[in-house]
Parts: sequence; C-alpha cells; structure tokens
Amino acid sequence: MKARTFRTWLEYLHSKNRLAIITRKVSLQYEGAAVTKTMDGKKAVCFTQVEDYPIPVVSGICSTREDFAEALETDQLGIIPKFIEAVASPSPCRSVDSGAAPVKENIILADIDLMQLLPIPVHHEKDSGNYITAGLFIVRDPVTRKQNVSIHRLQVSGKNKLGALLLPRHTYHLYKLAEDAGRALECAIVIGVDPVTLLASQASTPFGVDELELAGALRGEPLEVVRCETVDIDVPAFAEIVLEGRILPHVREPEGPFGEFPKYYGPRSDKEVVHITAVTHRNNPMYYTIVPAGYEHLLLGGIPREASLLQSIRQTVPTVKAVHMSPGGTCRYHAIVSIKKRNEGEGKNAIFAALANSFDIKHVVVVDEEVDIFNMEEVEWAVATRFQAETDLVVVHNALGSKLDPSTAGGVGSKMGLDCTVPLNSEPMRYLRVRIPGYDNMNVEDYVNSRAVFPAKHGEGNN
Repeated sequence: MKARTFRTWLEYLHSKNRLAIITRKVSLQYEGAAVTKTMDGKKAVCFTQVEDYPIPVVSGICSTREDFAEALETDQLGIIPKFIEAVASPSPCRSVDSGAAPVKENIILADIDLMQLLPIPVHHEKDSGNYITAGLFIVRDPVTRKQNVSIHRLQVSGKNKLGALLLPRHTYHLYKLAEDAGRALECAIVIGVDPVTLLASQASTPFGVDELELAGALRGEPLEVVRCETVDIDVPAFAEIVLEGRILPHVREPEGPFGEFPKYYGPRSDKEVVHITAVTHRNNPMYYTIVPAGYEHLLLGGIPREASLLQSIRQTVPTVKAVHMSPGGTCRYHAIVSIKKRNEGEGKNAIFAALANSFDIKHVVVVDEEVDIFNMEEVEWAVATRFQAETDLVVVHNALGSKLDPSTAGGVGSKMGLDCTVPLNSEPMRYLRVRIPGYDNMNVEDYVNSRAVFPAKHGEGNN
C-alpha cells in the first residue's frame, strides 16, 4: 500500500510531483511554517536543511481530501464509509521484536535534550515556544490493557520536559485516575507515522477503543507495534521517532499561548507536565510537524468527526446521505448535512442530532440530497433560496461550545440550525432547478478549434 509507512507515503508523493524538496537553509522560528503555509493544499514540503540540524523536517503530507482518499486507497465518497467500517471492526495489532522495528535503531536513555536532538519548530508569532504538533500521544488503561491514542499540543518547557494540553477526554480521564492514586501515567509520543494511522488517531470512539487497532482495520492488515524501552506502551514499529515518558501527578506549569485550529491563540495557563525518559528513532530520521490551522490540521480533525456525525444523525434521520465539516468552519464548528427528506420536520431533527453529536458544532445547515455539500457555492445558494428565518431557523442559547471560540463566554454561547430543505408539498415548478440538457456530459474540447481564426470581417465597419 502507498501509505504503509511515513517514508513510503513520501516516496509516493514525490513520484506524483506532490512533494516540494526545499534545499535552502531555513529557520525553525516561523520560516518553515511560512513556506509550508504557502504550499497548503498543493504540495507536501520537506526541508533538508533546518538551521544546524541534520534531520529533515516534513509537513503537509495530507492537506486535501484527495490525499486522505489515496492513502486509504478509496475515493472521496468512500472515506467516511471506510472509516465507519473500521470503527465497527478494529484489527488487533501485531507485536514485533525490537530487532524488527526500525524505530529501535537508535536508543537514547540518558542526557536527553529535546531541542538538541530534534528540530522542533515555532509556528506562530505569539506562540510561547517550540511545539510538537504531530505526535501521537499514547497511554494505556492499566485495567483493560487497551491503549488510547490522541494528539495534543506539546510545548518544550525544559531539556526533557513538555507542557501538555489535555482536554477532558479519554487521555485526561486515565491521567486523573492515575493522579488520584498518586501515580504518574506512562505515555509515548510518536512522531512520523503513515497518514492512515495518523487519521485513525483522531477517531471519535467510545472509551476503551484502541485507535491503533482502527489503523489496522483501515490499512487492511494489522499494524506492527513494538514495546517501548522505559514504559509499558506499544508504538508503531516503523515510526520515525518515539519519545517515552510519564505525565507527572500533581504538577502543573505554565503553557501557551499557542495558535490553534480556529486561527486564534489558545491562552496561557497551568497545564500537565510530561517528563521524557527515553528517545528512540530510526537511522536518519525525519521530523514531522503539522502547521496549526492549515488544511492538514483541519482535515485531520474533520474527517473522523464526519464519520461520527453521520452515524449520530442516521439514528434520527435514516435517510441522511452525507455530512461535511467545512474548512471555513474550522472543520469543527460548521456541519453541512444532506438528507433525502420524506417527512416534514426531518430537517430540524437532523439539526438537533448534529448539535447533540459534538459540543464543538455551532452552526448546522441541512440541505436536500441533490445539493453538493462539498461545494460551498451550492450550499450558499440553498441558504439563499430555500431558507426563511421565520420558519426554518433553530436557535439554542446558553449551550456549551468550544472554549477556543473567542465569541463565546468561556465556551458557552448560542447555536443555530438552518433547515434549507424544500417543502414536500411545494408546487412542482417552484423549486425546480434550471437545467441545460446535455450539459452534464459535455466535453467542450469537442467544440473548440484552437487553430480557428477570428472572423474579423464580420466586425468591419462597426466602429
């Protein structure tokens, strides 16, 4: 498969002229992020000379839906069904010995200095320091032995110390259980994995599901993993770099500000602290970073949310066709839903189901199935011609939303749904879209003669 490892995926992108190799020396502070941003949605970027580090820096490996579809070996319409199927049927990982795991080719157990070892960049103007943004954060439930995988922003706050933003989800739950018992929680931070495993890490699943097993299901083969050196965690054997460590109990230190997905800064506050106990990496490793608020960041969070959203709405409106978390809505706040309406009121039911799916969702637009929900001009047209606020607007006040949305009061604000579906009893011609017969199958090249000369004599005498 194209995306079996981080390296095979980069080789594939290079073969398709979708990987820009930057040989000019660049700075860790802003410059690499600025170059990556200019290529956002166009090409991945590999910087071969980053300040004085021998390690290349890579970013933007999947910055379009087409990229993720190719990595999953499907098309755009097949991404969500394939993701839902993987969530329903996880594939257990396959353990390998250290000798068969490239990530064990180099093992560092003493005198760890993260900024000496790795080219960890500064992305935004007001970021409080160097941040790891693309590390899979793996912890284990000591009772069930199941692992949990997520991505957290990680600020380098010392030679072997990271400040971590742990939102109140599965990792945080396991950490609080350990902290309440006076224990540190072991963890591993994995940098440089294939895009399928990266995408699986963001799945919205019930507590107790191991996202590495979802990666195996998406890949069609078990993911190969290896046990860490200093912690009881299994990590992808073909990863580029692994940081092993422990989240310390009853320790909080300042972290932030940091530029986040809404294109605003997350504030500075006291956060959990990770003490790094070991670093392992491949020979000639590559460092992977995600530029926050770019397409790669947004899609990585949005696509798994679409899978969860589609399943939630289907429980209420079985005829839901597709959902889209739009980039303009940060792939978190705006949901566009396509349904085949059979009963009046289903549009509003779809709105309520979408809002209940995630506290992040702020605005929901429901349209009929013939509207292309991935084309925002089509969606805006549906709002313009099929929506009346008096009858089609749903508003909920004082609801919990995203605390990173600066328009809320500490995360509490208003939410809105727009039912843009056509009334079932409308007159046949009232909402009939204009159509030109033959347009859908038109090949204009059959009509254009590139050698033809403009018939200028038809304009003679017309001054």
